[in-house]
Amino acid sequence: MTIRTLIVDDEPHAVEIIKKYSANIPEIEVVDTCNNAIKAFQILQNTKVDLLFLDIKMPGLSGTDLVRSLKYPPMIIFTTAYQEYAIDGFDLNAVDYLLKPIPLNRFLRAIDKVMQLTNGDRNEVRQETYETNTAKASTHYLYLRIERRLIKVNTKDILWIESMKDYIKVVTVDKSYTTKQKISVVEKLLPISEFMRIHRSYIIPVNKAEGYHPNHILIAGNKIPVGRNYKQACYQKFNPEAGMNYSPE
Repeated sequence: MTIRTLIVDDEPHAVEIIKKYSANIPEIEVVDTCNNAIKAFQILQNTKVDLLFLDIKMPGLSGTDLVRSLKYPPMIIFTTAYQEYAIDGFDLNAVDYLLKPIPLNRFLRAIDKVMQLTNGDRNEVRQETYETNTAKASTHYLYLRIERRLIKVNTKDILWIESMKDYIKVVTVDKSYTTKQKISVVEKLLPISEFMRIHRSYIIPVNKAEGYHPNHILIAGNKIPVGRNYKQACYQKFNPEAGMNYSPE
């Protein structure tokens, strides 16, 4: 039995401690390490990972926000120097929560929990996971931090996302939300097959496009500008010869 493990922490010393502890456990295979949640998200899209050691408080995107962005997260052990974040961690069904500096005995207790889960009734777990994933497969959420609260937005309700320097505005069918975030960060958290960057400042859901013009895409009666560097991609995607309504205005 091999437990493929990813370590995510912006403190190099914390990464080295977990790697050192893990080296003494034959079942643990550290497949990669990284120092931010965005890189971790990219690794998880391309690498099989069974267990994630994940720091909660990191620049840009927090560990808890990363987990919330994943449709099918692996087993999670949160690591942090801030005890007040424990509730957030357990709300996300984490296997365990390790407070830095991490003592070896606490690390081993957390791994023991992982082993118990891994050695359980695999057929039952596999069936339960399949049923849960099937029910959730058509739903994806974006979590926005607004006034110290996390707002859960169904990506199917998004009309467009607009960048405003260090902030973004997420416009949905019902209302709009403004939060401090980089549009490049949010772009990586959206379902890649459903959303498209059409301008350095705009992301749109492809299925909401009602009309095409070389300079803009029409969504809910609004003209969303097409950037010069995105014109070719938009033409290929929304070519009026393929059936999209053409707007000459």
